[in-house]
Amino acid sequence: MYKIYINETPLFLMNSAEIDDNLPTSESEIVAPYLGKHRVLMGYIDKLEKSSEVESAILHAKDYESLVKDFNRFYKKIEAAGGLVFNKDGEILMIHRRGFWDLPKGKIDKGEGKKEAAIREVQEETGLIHVKLGKTIGETFHTYRTKSGKRILKQTYWYLMETDDMDLIPQTEEDIEQAIWVNLDKILATKEPIYKNIIDVLEKGKRIKLDK
Repeated sequence: MYKIYINETPLFLMNSAEIDDNLPTSESEIVAPYLGKHRVLMGYIDKLEKSSEVESAILHAKDYESLVKDFNRFYKKIEAAGGLVFNKDGEILMIHRRGFWDLPKGKIDKGEGKKEAAIREVQEETGLIHVKLGKTIGETFHTYRTKSGKRILKQTYWYLMETDDMDLIPQTEEDIEQAIWVNLDKILATKEPIYKNIIDVLEKGKRIKLDK
């Protein structure tokens, strides 16, 4: 299964064998087979980009690999890495950028490893110096459009991290307005804007941390 956020709406690409025939369908939940027609696939992508009324979408095919390949052909792929950082008091590091609460992350430089990039981006965006890498959380996928209209698919690799440093310096040149330590459950319960893929990372990171 492949989960991608388009305009904050989760799109699931799945093998048809995974589909439950009793899945509910409504105007706010799309469940549809993919029969290999690129124009139809583009239609679903366009609908999700332009509408916030769809709650979720599932596209499925017997040939799952072809579905994923056909979806990816509409995008330029960018890889990034970031971290969910805990301090010695059990608080997590959050940044506020462009109206949303977020986690520190950034593009992987050419020739750079995922873990190396994750640590570097956390240090650059928050001013932390001593960061200890922990377990892998997983990956998230989301799309956006550039000013020229090009479609981008961003794949971000996430890692648990720990630090004894407490002082934070937000990287203002990257539009980061705040960098703070906050209780994880408090940020999960916030009514303030936070990206849904970031919520996924927080929830999965919490489960991994508790299983430690």
